[in-house]
Amino acid sequence: MLTAQRPLGSDFGAASTAADVLRGVDLSGKVAIVTGGYSGIGLETARALRSAGAEVVVPARDRAKAEAALAAVPGARLEAMDLMDPASIDAFAGRFLASGRPLHILVNSAGIMAAPLVRDARGYESQFATNHLGHFQLGVRLLPALRKANGARVVSVSSWGHRYSPVVLDDPSFERRAYNPWSAYGQSKTANILFAVALDARAKADGVRAFSLHPGTIVGTDLKRYVPEADLRKAGVIDEQGQPIFDPSRGLKTAEQGAATSVWCATSPRLAGMGGVYCENCDIAPPVPEPDKADTGESSNDTRLRVGSRPMGVFPYAVDPEIAERLWSLSERLVAR
Repeated sequence: MLTAQRPLGSDFGAASTAADVLRGVDLSGKVAIVTGGYSGIGLETARALRSAGAEVVVPARDRAKAEAALAAVPGARLEAMDLMDPASIDAFAGRFLASGRPLHILVNSAGIMAAPLVRDARGYESQFATNHLGHFQLGVRLLPALRKANGARVVSVSSWGHRYSPVVLDDPSFERRAYNPWSAYGQSKTANILFAVALDARAKADGVRAFSLHPGTIVGTDLKRYVPEADLRKAGVIDEQGQPIFDPSRGLKTAEQGAATSVWCATSPRLAGMGGVYCENCDIAPPVPEPDKADTGESSNDTRLRVGSRPMGVFPYAVDPEIAERLWSLSERLVAR
């Protein structure tokens, strides 16, 4: 997969918005599902796809919050679903499949970050359960509709935070190791990338291609709820008054800019015939070597939010096809419980 991680030289960049990417694009007749489509970059993704003519379905756990947000996206349809509740995922997917419609675009944008240790009803750690397992179950259940589109794309919103941890396949839910919220977040974001690798390998023969991406650092979203303001200030992402700092050259983006790469992955003709790649700033990201922790002074207990301290790109462990297959097999077993 590392050979596929070659930038294309996109017409867009770090400062581009979702509206920029879709200018002149007609998505009439296309159906899109956007998880997390009522907050942050998910909302901007839903807004952009709907503005381009797509039918947009937004599954949501918090209906009141979703209804208020989607009032600004006329025509978007709200459905009930909770990524921490396997039964609700199956129910949502079942309703969609029963409609007989094809699914052209699935954007997995919902997620949580650096949460304290919480377990779902099955005992799975919440970030792994929400960010990865819930989306894994949803994508697998919706495969018949994706195949029916004769050219569908599945887009998983990952993060440069995948660098915080590989997937620890023998202990993904921190049952035998000390819990660290950033390691758990990093593991779940690595899982998002590996999911795209494995799904693309499985479904490309049926016209389903999968992508993952880093959207940028978007401070003004619900993701920051578990991060102390002092840490955000130290990382240089908010000012002394607590206001977000916007600097696309450092990856500090507005929600509209953060949604651009999701939309680019979902629609760009430049990606025709491609899949399984990790993207950033509306282009395929290059691979970067994993740093030696002894050289960087990092440790497995490092909880610092670091922005602009390293080059962007993807770590090799996140796009390793063998690891992707092992995670897929593990995920199948976990969601079957």
